[in-house]
Amino acid sequence: MAFLALTTTSRAQEKQYDDLLVKYVDEKYEDCLAKAERYTQNDNTKRDPLPYLYMSMCLFEMSKIPKYQEMDDYKKADRDALKWAEKYRKKDKNKEFFNNYEDYWSELNTMAQESGMNEYESGPKGMSKARRYFDSMTGYYPENPGGWMMLALTQYQSNLAKDGDESIVKYKEALEAAGGIALLPEDQKKLMKAGLIHYAEYLDGKGDKSGARAAMETGKDAFMDDAEFKGAYEEYH
Repeated sequence: MAFLALTTTSRAQEKQYDDLLVKYVDEKYEDCLAKAERYTQNDNTKRDPLPYLYMSMCLFEMSKIPKYQEMDDYKKADRDALKWAEKYRKKDKNKEFFNNYEDYWSELNTMAQESGMNEYESGPKGMSKARRYFDSMTGYYPENPGGWMMLALTQYQSNLAKDGDESIVKYKEALEAAGGIALLPEDQKKLMKAGLIHYAEYLDGKGDKSGARAAMETGKDAFMDDAEFKGAYEEYH
């Protein structure tokens, strides 16, 4: 379970949702989910970010539990967790609570990028699903540059060139804002490494070998100790 750090700001809202926190910590996920959903539908609380976050966190935990995996209502709990994370981020545009849940974002990112990468690497049949995963990642965590890069690749592979170009711009902006690959969290570094390798493969396949080299140069300082990256790097140099 992701560690829950209580924020030191906006204490009133945190206290307002202590009932959700207690149910979540006690692993009463269905109860927490039902109560959080009522908050998202109530005119007085539907603009508050935290109920949407609890929806996401509960669904994510439920996606790991066999009894829920077998229930029709929760078969897609992992993808629903991503959808609610996106809804949360739209309510928390200024990241009032976001940074208090870094462990959760790391777990959610890991699930989403592994699922998205598996679909991407399965070829054309998995591309639309891969696109949905990476689109969700950029929705709840737009600061993650690897998410934008992989979204761009799924868009290019789906003949959505304009969308892909726009996502590459977002990727470059996110990487610059982060201060470089070295400063990214570990889960995002992993996605960046895979993204750069796949981006170089894509560019090389389009006959743009210099572009492929440039893509690999971006990760040289961060990943040359990694055998997979080094092997790919040497292919273009």
